[in-house]
Amino acid sequence: MEEKQLQDGKICNTVSDAVDFKGFPADKSRTGGWVPAALILGIEIVERLSTMGIAVNLVTYLIGVMHLPSATSANRVTDFMGTSFLLCLLGGFLADSFLGRYKTIAIFTVIQVLGTGMLATITKLPQLRPPPCHTSKSCIQADGTQLGILYAALYLIALGTGGLKSSVSGFGTDQFDETDEEEKSQMAYFFNRFFFFISLGTLTAVTVLVYIQDEVGRSWAYGICTASMVIAVVTFLSGTKRYRYKKSMGSPIVHILQVVVAAWRKRKMHVPYDVSLLFEDKPESSRIHHTDQFHVLDKAAIVAQGDLDNNGSVANPWKLCSVTRVEEVKMMVRLLPIWATTILFWTTYAQLITFSVEQASTMNRSIGKFQIPAGSLTVFFVAAILITLAVYDRFIMPFWKKWKGQQGFSSLQRIAIGLVLSTFGMVAAAISERKRWTVAKEVAGSSATTTLPLSAFLLIPQFFLVGSGEAFIYTGQLDFFITQSPKSMKTMSTGLFLTTLSMGFFVSSFLVMVVKKVTGTEVGHGWLADNINNGRLDCFYGLLAVLGVINFIVYLIFAYWYKPRNAKPSVQMETVVNESLAERNC
Repeated sequence: MEEKQLQDGKICNTVSDAVDFKGFPADKSRTGGWVPAALILGIEIVERLSTMGIAVNLVTYLIGVMHLPSATSANRVTDFMGTSFLLCLLGGFLADSFLGRYKTIAIFTVIQVLGTGMLATITKLPQLRPPPCHTSKSCIQADGTQLGILYAALYLIALGTGGLKSSVSGFGTDQFDETDEEEKSQMAYFFNRFFFFISLGTLTAVTVLVYIQDEVGRSWAYGICTASMVIAVVTFLSGTKRYRYKKSMGSPIVHILQVVVAAWRKRKMHVPYDVSLLFEDKPESSRIHHTDQFHVLDKAAIVAQGDLDNNGSVANPWKLCSVTRVEEVKMMVRLLPIWATTILFWTTYAQLITFSVEQASTMNRSIGKFQIPAGSLTVFFVAAILITLAVYDRFIMPFWKKWKGQQGFSSLQRIAIGLVLSTFGMVAAAISERKRWTVAKEVAGSSATTTLPLSAFLLIPQFFLVGSGEAFIYTGQLDFFITQSPKSMKTMSTGLFLTTLSMGFFVSSFLVMVVKKVTGTEVGHGWLADNINNGRLDCFYGLLAVLGVINFIVYLIFAYWYKPRNAKPSVQMETVVNESLAERNC
């Protein structure tokens, strides 16, 4: 009898949907909880420190050391960041379909260690960079071999970042049992602390790490990143026996492709007038009812000869899909117009770690005898995010609840506010650049490389406006993509959101290339000249502001067209949004 009670007690003390490292049901007393979650958190903090520490100051290295033109350097940075976020989709696919989150984190962290170590070595060896300039006319641009090795290191880091970010926050949540009220409440604290410590990692990156790069040496800074990643991955692996592991449910990307392929194969067939004749195998409680939009996808649910086996089950999911599966894809398609109109925000964001840093490098950044590194000006951007989130949480939400009876602005309203603030940020950037350019012409001449007698704090408004915009648009996008996507595709919807960051960086690179070609002259001038004192960066910022206005009008049209699903209960929504805040640092 005692043995049976002991067995029953052990069963009750396990997590129903998780196993330990041996594949047995996970024992709550021996696995999961705060300690394993903290080990996972350490990986993301160090990753954030490394990636942001490299990205925010990379443009100054490409221009000042590798002697690349200004516009080319900006594009290389945005391509690097865009690829990092885009590769989150690859990492998520591998984790969901093959490797699992634990193995994905371990493998891609090692890849990032190799990338940062390679970058530390590159910046140390003089033969891997061109000789320093003595005059502006004696600069020799880095050759193909030097650039090739540098880019190999950067994209190795991007690969590691993408694979790592796709699984860290999800694996962290796996350490808590959502069916246990105590552990469920701990999960909310985990997300809050996750986001808080990642923000501290970002602040450390744009201050301490950038200072070390400029004043001590880049190889030392990147070496610190490498050593930190090694310590983090060893610490992560040390918790192997204490983690909880959840089985993969398959990739949502595959499910979407199955619907598209099945609909294409039956493109010549006609959807029955009675939609109840379409195939459905889900229980009533989990079904999504048929909608009248995107009828072409309904063809994937038409039952043809040979689609079902003798037991009435689907013989080939690439030929027949249920109505619920089709409706899930429709829900994702309905997100795309809002997705498309949020890309431009991240294009404006890209300017803060490229051209804005380059602006700061030409201006006076002294506070007494202390010289602020140009890349550290992005600290005002991070501060704006944290201040805006605090003000919104403590003041705006309570006021809005009393006035409107709602828990703050809706997701679409927050996205709209973010788009407006980013547009004003580009207006402020154009004004400050006009002032900087005028001083450069009057005081130093167009080819000046000396510090201008103009304070870099003139750039604070553009950092602050776009930073505040991110606080609104990011939380708005998270809310929108999570609450308006099907339950089985929450990971996919988060990935869809992250692609707006990736696309924003790539659009920035494309826009820079087009503007440089259209406005360029035979002597290399234009809006985006090799030396920004010779160009008209203010016009480029003005163009982004105009595009922002047009994009905002289009967004309003799509937002009016969109019919939202019923919102989730506030407590559940808070947990979901907090979870995805962790994903941002994907």
